[in-house]
Amino acid sequence: MSVNLILEYFPDLTETQKDQFRKLESLYGEWNEKINVISRKDMDSLYEKHVLHSLGIAKVMEFSPGTRVLDVGTGGGFPGIPLAILYPDAHFTLIDSIGKKITVVQAVAEGIGLQNVTAVHGRAEKLKEKFHFVISRAVTQMPEFLRWLKGKFEKEQLNDKHNGVLYLKGGDLAEELAGLRCEIFDLKKFFDGEFFETKKVVYLSKGNFNS
Repeated sequence: MSVNLILEYFPDLTETQKDQFRKLESLYGEWNEKINVISRKDMDSLYEKHVLHSLGIAKVMEFSPGTRVLDVGTGGGFPGIPLAILYPDAHFTLIDSIGKKITVVQAVAEGIGLQNVTAVHGRAEKLKEKFHFVISRAVTQMPEFLRWLKGKFEKEQLNDKHNGVLYLKGGDLAEELAGLRCEIFDLKKFFDGEFFETKKVVYLSKGNFNS
């Protein structure tokens, strides 16, 4: 699948954004030969299973200019890099505990000319900064994830939704989310294809936990 898949669902991209999305394929292909950040079989479906999946968050809300977003456990840069392309006026901090993955994030961001990404090698719970939103793609069970985020949220509100978490997850979430006040959005409502049948975005406002 090519970059045309992204253009199909996000037709109003600027020429710069189109070019940045287009370049992801060769950059990730090149880096994946050195550092395996995406499974080999997934490289053929990079735009569906990684780029478009990341952009599922954008179907749930838009990040206003000035919004600071933390991507926890970003791996090779998902969902942070696709969202940083889409929202050049927001700032994205991408953190991962594995240094070689952050090397890839830095190289990809530089390779496509992203000015709004900071890549950090470390653990989210050690970060001192505060953010409006935290995003992630199924790095751990939600209760554990929320424990990492105490003290991480700004008080000021810049967006339609209250500051909080936007989490990409799949499958049956009933047990994992029991007792949490959240909204669940099915990505199959926005994107076609079998891959998205069970994929969801979970939104939790920071009021769910001691922020």
